[in-house]
Amino acid sequence: MGDYQVGVQQDALGAVQLELGGNPNSLALRRPFDPLAHDLEASFRLTRFADLKGRGCKVPQEVLNKLVEGLQQDYNSGGDHEHFMHMAIPRIGIGLDCSVTPLRHGGLVLVQTTDFFYPLVDDPYMMGKIACANVLSDLYAMGVTECDNMLMLLGVSTKMTEKERDVVIPLIMRGFKDSALEAGTTVTGGQTVVNPWCTIGGVASTVAQPNEYIVPDNAVVGDVLVLTKPLGTQVAVNAHQWLDQPERWNRIKLVVSEEDVRKAYHRAMDSMARLNRIASRLMHKYNAHGATDVTGFGLLGHAQTLASHQKNEVSFVIHNLPVIAKMAAVAKACGNMFQLLQGHSAETSGGLLICLPREQAAAYCKDIEKQEGYQAWIIGIVEKGNRTARIIDKPRVIEVPAKE
Repeated sequence: MGDYQVGVQQDALGAVQLELGGNPNSLALRRPFDPLAHDLEASFRLTRFADLKGRGCKVPQEVLNKLVEGLQQDYNSGGDHEHFMHMAIPRIGIGLDCSVTPLRHGGLVLVQTTDFFYPLVDDPYMMGKIACANVLSDLYAMGVTECDNMLMLLGVSTKMTEKERDVVIPLIMRGFKDSALEAGTTVTGGQTVVNPWCTIGGVASTVAQPNEYIVPDNAVVGDVLVLTKPLGTQVAVNAHQWLDQPERWNRIKLVVSEEDVRKAYHRAMDSMARLNRIASRLMHKYNAHGATDVTGFGLLGHAQTLASHQKNEVSFVIHNLPVIAKMAAVAKACGNMFQLLQGHSAETSGGLLICLPREQAAAYCKDIEKQEGYQAWIIGIVEKGNRTARIIDKPRVIEVPAKE
């Protein structure tokens, strides 16, 4: 079950807490990470232990589709699929957010997903939280709000000194664990390896009944598209790193102040660490016809994947792009490097993109804001078409206030 044992300890409140080893850093957790407070060099940056972030570390979508064709054929052409043919539950596999596997035991399915990536923020604790939220996000995109179990996957960078490792890795693990507890689940194992780059991710699994998940294929003409988190996380984390790099900073300082960048970075971090659990729960209440989460392939990439899986002949048209304040201007100042307004900028642990009946969408947005204190936006419509998605020529950019 992996190589670190997790002891379960009952704390005074009766909550079951997982101790992934004692953590001498626990007092510093709630404050922003300061390398000096941990006796590390002032110049220590977690993000230096990876060359690629977000979509940069993903195999391009077209290449990926080709690579997984081989898997797809095997699993459609019989084998143990035949064994399930008598069951009413279809298998959902490659291409969607989760795999959904009918179990041998009456009417239950295993809903499972995995994800890992490289550090994209410099606060190790927040990085752990973001990684966990990102893994869970795929379950939430299927309307699955309960996670039965999580595993953690950790790659410790060979470039870290022992001191750096002993400070940073427990903080990442603590962030991951705290996010799991917030989601009402636990981390019971995993795998830790050494690797040239630092990696963090995991596996999330749920055994569910068919009414507990929403197969994302029921969009109808007239539905609207709702997005539950702002875009621009990749732009924000890059801009923040450029504060240390004069030649990069000079390119964007005409359109944005240091203060703007720090606020956007904190908004992005806060957004990425937030669970999509309430968004997922409300999908059931407001009769969602399907959803996906917006992550590494950007808004348009994920919208296209969702559109391609629809039963009806529909297409998605996106009119509005809610973007973290000032990040559209930064993206513009960088030429077309991010392709933010084209919908290709990578997002990490982004929001859910949901197809909702038109008459339910406003109520959904109002309800999520009431419960979470964060806005959701109607960003597009479902029209008749050939299962594609597009962003109109001059989409309306909605500036989403950055964090104080």
